[in-house]
Amino acid sequence: MTYRVYQVDAFTRTRFTGNPAGVVPHADGLSDPQMQAIARELNNSETAFIFKPRASDHDVHIRFFTPTIEVPVCGHATIAAHYVRAIERTAVRGCVHQLTGAGVMRIEIEPSEHGDFRIWMHQRPPTFGLVLTEGRRKALISALGIDELSLGQGPVAVVSTGHSKVMVPLRDRATLDGLRPDLSALALLSQEIGCNGYHLFTLADPDPGVLAHGRMFAPAIGIPEDPVTGNANGPLGAYLVRHRLVPLAVGQTKFSCTMRQGEAMGRAGLVQVEVTIDQESQLPLEVKIAGEAVVAFRTELEL
Repeated sequence: MTYRVYQVDAFTRTRFTGNPAGVVPHADGLSDPQMQAIARELNNSETAFIFKPRASDHDVHIRFFTPTIEVPVCGHATIAAHYVRAIERTAVRGCVHQLTGAGVMRIEIEPSEHGDFRIWMHQRPPTFGLVLTEGRRKALISALGIDELSLGQGPVAVVSTGHSKVMVPLRDRATLDGLRPDLSALALLSQEIGCNGYHLFTLADPDPGVLAHGRMFAPAIGIPEDPVTGNANGPLGAYLVRHRLVPLAVGQTKFSCTMRQGEAMGRAGLVQVEVTIDQESQLPLEVKIAGEAVVAFRTELEL
């Protein structure tokens, strides 16, 4: 069998920036070991494998593999997968539903102002997990090579919109850009807290039109650092609303912003985030993210 394979840079319109993802658009017939081998060979943080639907409640089934394991869902690889579907005209525009390891999710494909496509991903309803205990917070700070004074406002806490991350606020851009974490220590801590990713962000010194800058480390699943992470910036939007770290008007029901990530790796990209807010409780109800993409290359793989 011959399979088309794409390398797509997501959350950017500039090739060789943003977050690269592998995409295999017609993956039916591939075994789990074959998919894992392809993901390891491509060596992106995630590769998306697109299958025919399994039931009537979704239009497409997508599985996601890091170089070492399968993960339930991935933001940038979802953007990349549906961008490929759009340019191959499997799905050009409108609303579709994808089945993932995190359940059925709604995707919107719309034309962008640049004559290309923008992909919106409705993530799972936000859930807020444990706030790290003092001992685990100190272990995290040590693994990151920083001190307590380096932290910004807000708790160090687990948040998920499908694939959980630890949110770690930092006081400024210099601290964020200067991080040189002990990846082995982060991976060990992941086993204790049951969360594999750490999203470090700052609201200080933003670029024009950007709310937050971030970096994400997930060595426990084979990702030393991820360039631009949908499953980190989506939860970050919900976290900022829940903990009142952004100004909200009384009765406000939508919060929209743009996050920037990847600068430390030379692969900067932008994630649009929109949070739906309950009018009475002012708590986040739903999160969706959006990004554009560009094909870096396409090839064929014979198995």
